[in-house]
Amino acid sequence: MKYFFESWFSLIHQLQPGAAIYSDSGPDNRWVGNEYAIAGSTCWSLFNRSVIEIGSIDNDPQYLEQGDRFGSEWVPALCDVSIRPGWFWHPSEHPKSARKLLEIYYTSVGRNCKLLLNVPPNSSGLISSEDIQVLQEFSELRRSIFSHNLAASALLNASSTRGGIRDSRFSPYKVLEEGIHTYWAPEENQTKWILYINLKELVSFNVLQVQEPIQMGQRVIEFHLEALNRDGLWKRVVNGTTIGYQRLLLFPKLKSQYLKLVIDKSRAEPLISYLGIYMDPVTILNENVSDKKSGTYFNGTQFLR
Repeated sequence: MKYFFESWFSLIHQLQPGAAIYSDSGPDNRWVGNEYAIAGSTCWSLFNRSVIEIGSIDNDPQYLEQGDRFGSEWVPALCDVSIRPGWFWHPSEHPKSARKLLEIYYTSVGRNCKLLLNVPPNSSGLISSEDIQVLQEFSELRRSIFSHNLAASALLNASSTRGGIRDSRFSPYKVLEEGIHTYWAPEENQTKWILYINLKELVSFNVLQVQEPIQMGQRVIEFHLEALNRDGLWKRVVNGTTIGYQRLLLFPKLKSQYLKLVIDKSRAEPLISYLGIYMDPVTILNENVSDKKSGTYFNGTQFLR
């Protein structure tokens, strides 16, 4: 059977220009390839729609999860999952816990994706009180972790700043301003891209948040965070790949005053719009893959022992 998807998409955009249409291949958002809300630890918003056929069982799930660094179209991933075991309400079933929703948040929103959380009505046509309670607990968990950036009053420096240190337009301090419309930019034609963070005191933390100004494109390919340990040595703490609109990296708790955000590889001069350091006291990291050579992976995030 032939479906006229492109004609439907065109009509929807004509009648509702602000609508965001999502399917395996977009056009506005792509399905991430699973219903667990787990995006690839590498996740590009760049994509080639021609590679994916809507509804085909032959679609490459890794391509849906990761996107395409060389893609010619902007089609961010969307993660869908239900608050309950299935998509519909059943009296014998119970919602996921707030902690489980927080874990989902890290693997979806924290990997440059949108999160579509299904909350089905009960047999009375209402959202169950049990589901409402979990959503309220989830909201409070996120607020308790992310409402206070531990780097908010940090002293910042950079390997270089476009226009020089006297030009405040691209100052490293721009990464402490919320939003994506201001950003730190290094000088052009550099190969060393580092942000130096002095937290002013020893701070315990286990979450790194980084954002790119995606209106300028998605650029960063690889980056890592280093911390100065008690012996005065820089230790690589966690490795990351893509950033996009937002990347959240969760790792075992550590304490340090001095940090370095190092961009190892980028498609063009890297631009960083926001950097956050947080303490998550509730998430239990589940070790799922070991790499004896370079470290350990927790839920797709590589930290270094």
